[in-house]
Amino acid sequence: MTTLPIRTDKKIIYPDSDGQPMADNTQQFRWIVLIKENLELIFADAADVFVAGDLLWYPVEGHPEIRVAPDVLVAFGRAKGDRGSYQQWRENNIAPQVVFEILSPGNRLKEMTKKLQFYDRYGVEEYYIYDPETNELNGLYKKDNRLNVIEDIEDWVSPRLQIRFKISEDSLDIYRPDGQKFLTTLELNQYAEQERQRAEQESQRAEQESQRAEQERQRAEQESQRAEQESQRADQESQRADQEYERAERLLAQLRAMGIQPA
Repeated sequence: MTTLPIRTDKKIIYPDSDGQPMADNTQQFRWIVLIKENLELIFADAADVFVAGDLLWYPVEGHPEIRVAPDVLVAFGRAKGDRGSYQQWRENNIAPQVVFEILSPGNRLKEMTKKLQFYDRYGVEEYYIYDPETNELNGLYKKDNRLNVIEDIEDWVSPRLQIRFKISEDSLDIYRPDGQKFLTTLELNQYAEQERQRAEQESQRAEQESQRAEQERQRAEQESQRAEQESQRADQESQRADQEYERAERLLAQLRAMGIQPA
């Protein structure tokens, strides 16, 4: 890579915006958000993985004209946090390893070719391009120090992200490393609500089981108390029988002492 000299003639400004909209239509925007948000969920517990959407990337210090804003970028080895732009020399000179571009009708071949050259030159390891209109996914990965086309992207697993791409009849499905499909914010909310309801039902079932167990314990305790009472009554009856026998024996002894022999 050719090293460009740093301009020092005046203070250099690195704008946070290129004046271009994040997306040209709702479909493109939806896909950008879908990929960015799900990648953030995947790496939520990884403090050194930075994920961003539509963030200007400046790879060369002193040259604000050299820049691009990937629809989604992922930088391994960089801390999470807010940034106005990704200035690579402030990021331990680590280039984003993975980028995504979502095409819209406004994208031109010349523009996409320039982006490919940019990503290839400045160190991107994986580059994915999806066209929602045609449901066409293309990808490139770094091999032999250059980006090469992924010839068969069906069921391709990203080396860096460990996500899997599956092209269905009318859409692209992306699966997390745990096998769960990428979900929209609405779908994630619905899933969370279903899980909450399921947990609530499980809690209610557990409470009912606890109540049944308590009722069984109380019934067992009552049975034990009844058995104890029956045992006490039996002991009392036995004692009364013994007392009656002893009384009868004493009476017989008195009669015999008086010379009376009972029949």
